[in-house]
Amino acid sequence: MFSPLRSHRSYLASLGHRVSGLALTLFLPFHFMMLASALGGSRSLDNALSLVEQPVFRIAEWGLVVLLALHLSFGLRVLGLEMSSSETPRKFGKWVILCAGFALLTGLLMFFQMT
Repeated sequence: MFSPLRSHRSYLASLGHRVSGLALTLFLPFHFMMLASALGGSRSLDNALSLVEQPVFRIAEWGLVVLLALHLSFGLRVLGLEMSSSETPRKFGKWVILCAGFALLTGLLMFFQMT
């Protein structure tokens, strides 16, 4: 069962920050492998980049941008909490909605840029 604290917006923001960080960490080795293909010459890089033109990779690229925006905005929220006095953490509850909105807006901008 979920405790009442786990349904609080701050808990969800913390969870979103951690999950997006883990997902980005899992992505990085694949990104570095793609960059390393450039060391094999332009033909090797072109072969690797041909995979990126497939729709699955376009969706994954969009998801990556959303994850980056989410991780960035929730990370800024954490910095704000750490730098504030102990009396103001409730003010940062509204940041959860703003952070999620920022991530979705960034994703929408990326989506419309791709089409």
